[in-house]
Amino acid sequence: MSPESQAFEAIRWENNQLALLDQRKLPLEETWISHDQVEQVVDSIRDMVVRGAPAIGITAAYGVAIAAKCQYQQHQLQWKSSIEADLEKLAGSRPTAINLFWAIDRMRAVIGNLPDDVDPFAALVSEAQLIHQEDIQANLTMGDLGADLIKQSDKLGMGVITHCNTGTLATGGYGTALGVIRSAHRDGAIGQVFADETRPWLQGARLTAWELCKDGIPVTLNADGAAAHLMSTGKIGWVIVGSDRITANGDVANKIGTYSLAVLAKYHGVKFMVVAPTSTFDMSLSSGADIPIEERSGDEVLTIGERAIAPAGCAAFNPVFDVTPAALVDAIVTEKGVIETPTLASVAAVVSAA
Repeated sequence: MSPESQAFEAIRWENNQLALLDQRKLPLEETWISHDQVEQVVDSIRDMVVRGAPAIGITAAYGVAIAAKCQYQQHQLQWKSSIEADLEKLAGSRPTAINLFWAIDRMRAVIGNLPDDVDPFAALVSEAQLIHQEDIQANLTMGDLGADLIKQSDKLGMGVITHCNTGTLATGGYGTALGVIRSAHRDGAIGQVFADETRPWLQGARLTAWELCKDGIPVTLNADGAAAHLMSTGKIGWVIVGSDRITANGDVANKIGTYSLAVLAKYHGVKFMVVAPTSTFDMSLSSGADIPIEERSGDEVLTIGERAIAPAGCAAFNPVFDVTPAALVDAIVTEKGVIETPTLASVAAVVSAA
């Protein structure tokens, strides 16, 4: 990893096993979980041990390698047909993050080129590690591109708001939106960083604040509902967020509450930046209306930890993501370039670039 990036990891491949930092226990505990069975990988994705679209994709890639090792040991020449059930389990773990499906498809392509009678483990581990390293490099590139965009704008030196967690914990390393914030802070291009707490899983409070404090970047935590007031003070220049899926027209699915920030930003004259690698784009979908939005148990809204915060019998609505229309997005930063005021044509031009 580049010396520009922070000194911690969230995903490791060691001793032929996948190790994940359990993000459910942060910031109070730093606990690692080892995985040598594909069912364990599926559970860790579904149960939020690992989260963030790029990190989910990387984890799934390692999960494919683990599945192939077990299937080859059990079924020998039939391992390619036997592994399909495992790939389907991985694909079903989280429905919205397109990086999951992108990574599985990339690993499936490698599987298709391997001989039936050769142990596939080493080749698939190598491909998963390549996906991991490519993500880190993409994040570093996006960090610089996003920082340059801020430096060239009339919002130079102003505060920024970010939502959820988009750093090392959500990626292979460095981060997407948080990578831009890291690079912009390094360059003196931004002022105070404000992190939405991000209910109901509190990724902003537990994870983003933890990462920025580790890096020595001043961060102020705020309740999600305080964002409008912050923008009204005139101190905020940018909202910078990540994404779990972006459609061909530039509509953006991201953590619930992102759409609200985009509407508020438009009203207050604050710039809205999305940061995501091209693996997050789903060019098969014409608009955000086609994105499947995951809903999780209402218990996540009705409780904090194991403590109830609502009366017994109360119903809860718990969509994990919302969709921000492209018309509210000022720029999408990718590792291939910046898409300003995204449209079908401008998105296609960058995503299809070599």
